Amino acid sequence: MKLTAFSDYTLRVLMFLALRGERLATIPEIAAAYGISENHLMKVVHQLARSGVIESVRGKGGGIRLAQAPQAIRIGAIVRASEGAGPIVECLSEQPDSCRIAPVCRLSGILVRAFEALYATLDEYTLADLVQQPQGLQAILLRQ
Repeated sequence: MKLTAFSDYTLRVLMFLALRGERLATIPEIAAAYGISENHLMKVVHQLARSGVIESVRGKGGGIRLAQAPQAIRIGAIVRASEGAGPIVECLSEQPDSCRIAPVCRLSGILVRAFEALYATLDEYTLADLVQQPQGLQAILLRQ
């Protein structure tokens, strides 16, 4: 399994903001820190703001910051939201006849269990866990 770039960038934005604490950050700052596209980050930030995980302050001197404490942000919930609710494989879609062997195939059940295990593991961790020893991350991401 491979997470989408959207999920990867979502987690990166949250880690950056956790390192900043209450201070506002900008999309250009975050993009420069990671060497990634501002356009991609705009979409990520928009979704995070709509979901209430971050807050956006508009105007001169504006930016973004976490709307919740890092300890309250569960990694599993973030990845579920960023990956979307679509089926993990075609045969689990709601489309009738999406797979000829679905009535007798065991693969879908195995894959569902595997994804449940993945999310159960991610649910054990919070954003605070990702930035628990911030010195190394701060040295790389917050150089100014």
